[in-house]
Amino acid sequence: MASTDTKLKGTARGADDLAGLEAGLDALDAVQTHRTPIGQVLVKKVLPPVVAVGLVLVVWQVLVATKITDETKLPSLSAVWDSLSAMWLQGTLLEVVWTSVSRGLLGFLLALAIGTPLGLLVARVKFVRAAIGPILQGLQSLPSVAWVPPAVLWFGLNDAMMYTVILLGAVPSIANGLVSGIDQVPPLYLRAGRTLGATGLRGARHIVMPAALPGYLAGLKQGWAFSWRSLMAAEIIASSPDLGLGLGQLLENGRNNIDLPGVFLAIILILVVGIAIDLLIFSPVERYVLRSRGLLVKS
Repeated sequence: MASTDTKLKGTARGADDLAGLEAGLDALDAVQTHRTPIGQVLVKKVLPPVVAVGLVLVVWQVLVATKITDETKLPSLSAVWDSLSAMWLQGTLLEVVWTSVSRGLLGFLLALAIGTPLGLLVARVKFVRAAIGPILQGLQSLPSVAWVPPAVLWFGLNDAMMYTVILLGAVPSIANGLVSGIDQVPPLYLRAGRTLGATGLRGARHIVMPAALPGYLAGLKQGWAFSWRSLMAAEIIASSPDLGLGLGQLLENGRNNIDLPGVFLAIILILVVGIAIDLLIFSPVERYVLRSRGLLVKS
C-alpha cells in the first residue's frame, strides 16, 4: 500500500513538473516580438547619445571660453566649424570622406571573402587549427600600424599597400570571430545535421554557419573596426599625392601645418564615419538576427 502511494505521489510530481515545463514554453511563445514605435526608439536610443554629445560640446566650449585650456591645445568649436565650412565650400569634404570610406568598405569586403572560408577551415579541421590558430590569435593582437612599413616596401605608395594593411588587420578578426561562433554551436545540431545528410559544404552552409551567426556577426563588427583603424594608420603614415586625400592624410596635413582645428575636424570625421557604419549596417543586421532567434524582445 505504501509503495502504491509512493508511486502515485511520484506520478503526480512528474505531472506537475511537466505542467510547469509546458507553462514555461507557453510563456516563451507568448513573448511578443513586435517592433517598438518609432517615437520610443528615438527617445530610448537616439536621444541619449545626442545628449551625451551635447554635454561633451558644452564642456569643450566652457573649457575654451573660461581659458582653462589654451586654444593652441584645444581649439574652439567655432574654429573647427570654420574648417568644416571651408572644406564644404571648396567641395573637398565629401571627396575626402568618400576616399577613405570606399577604401575601408572595399578592404573589409576583401577581408570578409578571405576570413570567412579561413575561419571555417580553422574551426572544422583540427590539423589546420593547431597550425594556424595561434598565428591568427597573434596577428589579431599585432597593431595594424606595424604592417605599414613592410607594405610600403612591398608595393610602394599605392592602393595595393592600403588594402594589404587592411587585410592583415581585419582577416584575423573575422576568422577568429567565426571560429568562436562555431565553437559555441551545440554538438546536437551537428549530429542532427549529419543524420539528415547535411555534411561537408552542405552542413557548413545549412547547419554550421546559421548556428554560428551571432558569434560571426561579432567578428564582422570587430573586423570592420580593425579595417577602419588599419586604413587610418596607413593613410597617416604613407601620405602621397598619388593616393588622393583621405581622412588619415587630412589629419596628418593638419599636424604638418600646425592646424589644430583641422586636426580635430579630421578626428571628428573619423569617429563619425566609424559610428555611422556601425549604426547603419551592423546594428540593424545584429538586431534582425537576434530578433529572429527570439533573443531580442523589443528593438
